[in-house]
Amino acid sequence: MTTVNSGKIDSATASSLADLATKTLIANDLGGYTVPTHGLYPFQWNWDSAITALGWMKSDESRAWQEIDVLFSGQWDNGMVPHILFHKDSDTYFPGPDVWGSDKKIKSTSISQPPVVATIMKEMLASAKDKALAEHKVKALFSKVVDYHLWWYNDRDPEKTGLVVTYHPWESGMDNSPSWDDALHAVPCVDWEYTRRDTSHVDSSQRPHKSEYDRFLYLVDFFKRNNFDSKVIYETCPYKVNDLGIIAILHRATKDLLKMGEQLGLNDDRTDYLAQRLQITEQAINTLWCEQSQYFYCRDVLTNSLAKVKTSAALLTVYAGLTSDEQTKIINTATEDFIESSQFSVASTHPKEEKYEPQRYWRGPIWLHINWMIAIGLKEAGFVTTANKIQDDTRNLVVKSGYYEYFNPETGAGCGGKDFSWTAAIALHWLLD
Repeated sequence: MTTVNSGKIDSATASSLADLATKTLIANDLGGYTVPTHGLYPFQWNWDSAITALGWMKSDESRAWQEIDVLFSGQWDNGMVPHILFHKDSDTYFPGPDVWGSDKKIKSTSISQPPVVATIMKEMLASAKDKALAEHKVKALFSKVVDYHLWWYNDRDPEKTGLVVTYHPWESGMDNSPSWDDALHAVPCVDWEYTRRDTSHVDSSQRPHKSEYDRFLYLVDFFKRNNFDSKVIYETCPYKVNDLGIIAILHRATKDLLKMGEQLGLNDDRTDYLAQRLQITEQAINTLWCEQSQYFYCRDVLTNSLAKVKTSAALLTVYAGLTSDEQTKIINTATEDFIESSQFSVASTHPKEEKYEPQRYWRGPIWLHINWMIAIGLKEAGFVTTANKIQDDTRNLVVKSGYYEYFNPETGAGCGGKDFSWTAAIALHWLLD
């Protein structure tokens, strides 16, 4: 395929790509939930599944809502929705359920992932042709989603600082972002041998290093050794980070959750508390703002130090509605700089950063769902030209390379897993309509 520089495509190409995207979802469907891609990721991932539901809405609305139903079937009693649900056994992924050790009704991990699901449900409700079905599903799921958000606010910010913490880089969804380097370096390595599975599916140059995996697995062991006790883990976890991506996505999703409740007249007396937590976050967000560099950064909570590397996570603050008018202009300018600094955009780490690697997972490559969220925020804030440029660049990627997990911002080449569900879903929802 060749890149179409304008980002515009003819109807025949759009139809062909849409057909391929739908076939990708069908091929990855395991009967009620969609795997990201076979082999590399053979289970149900939290935010992958939510985003994939947007793609199903184009061809099968009932199947789209089933995706969300099955995701919440694995919700823990404390409200957490795990980052992976191990519905069926598979030997193509590590670490599996035996390593995580949770004892829930559906085997799962003991951490979560960016809570985008309420925002996705609001999009699904707005776009639904079968309004009765959509309203029925939202009403049935509403209390469970409230539980999930309360878990984030109460378990991950019990001191009400306004900024939730994450306990594992995998929880951020941006697994090996350079924003975690210093915080992760303080985590011990595991003292046992293991065999990774990811590098048997994808070239190791596109995956996290072993030194990172050693620490990832130490944290998994840490959660299990402490019996998943929220209080103990909050007080003693060797990795605690204020992640801009999680904070922004949670903030936006909480606002969207409250709007859905208001729209459908759903009565839940806990929503007032969620509204209060929104206010606390809005008051706290500027503790992650660096006046000198005019940018938002993630923070290592244990050392109270900002991780001063520019990543695309900071651009999500506009999507969340957490920026002042002046900061919104600054973030738009920063986004333009991201766009101008590589052939394709938006790189997950700024191409001028020393730690930028254009094909290594979250240290440089482009991810379509992040582009979608950044563009939504900028468009809503009035920066339509920047938003449209991101959309055009993103469309060029799928025209050039198809539905890969992520993309090299220098060449546009697809990286990671092939035939990837959330890439196909974002194309259907945002690029090919």
